[in-house]
Amino acid sequence: MIEGSVRTLLTEPDVVKNMNQICDNAKEFLSGLVSDMKFDLTVTSSWTDEGCLLNLSGEDAHFALAENGELLDAFEVLLFQVYGRELDREHRFVVDAEGFRQTRKAELHAMARFAADQVRKTGRPFTFGVLNSTERRIIHLTLQKEDDLFTESVGDGRERRLQVRLQ
Repeated sequence: MIEGSVRTLLTEPDVVKNMNQICDNAKEFLSGLVSDMKFDLTVTSSWTDEGCLLNLSGEDAHFALAENGELLDAFEVLLFQVYGRELDREHRFVVDAEGFRQTRKAELHAMARFAADQVRKTGRPFTFGVLNSTERRIIHLTLQKEDDLFTESVGDGRERRLQVRLQ
């Protein structure tokens, strides 16, 4: 240990308790936010392998799904800005409503398989349209075990794209 530094070692139950507390805090924050915005929404939370899943349900859930779930994305960005430093690197906040994220994840898996097939058939790189960082990550993870393919994000900011090509 470096002299003068203090490091707290957390046991596995402590880590789980800490992650659950972060998730509970995020739930309370998001509940207050949607209430202040006058949405008729209830927020529930659970800890999953991906991280903190926050589900929105209620009469106004359709507003969260408008414009391909942009409000869900905005809530995730906001939660990450407020609580992101407390999460370990492999976890994230996932805000969902009416199963939108699961449906989108299935679509992204299908898109990844399509891109892989196209690259193998043509030998040319396949570049996806604009995807948010979570969507790019899902495709990266879907194709990471394909030994003959390589994925990388190219470009900057909102113009960042995911490209699949042969190794």
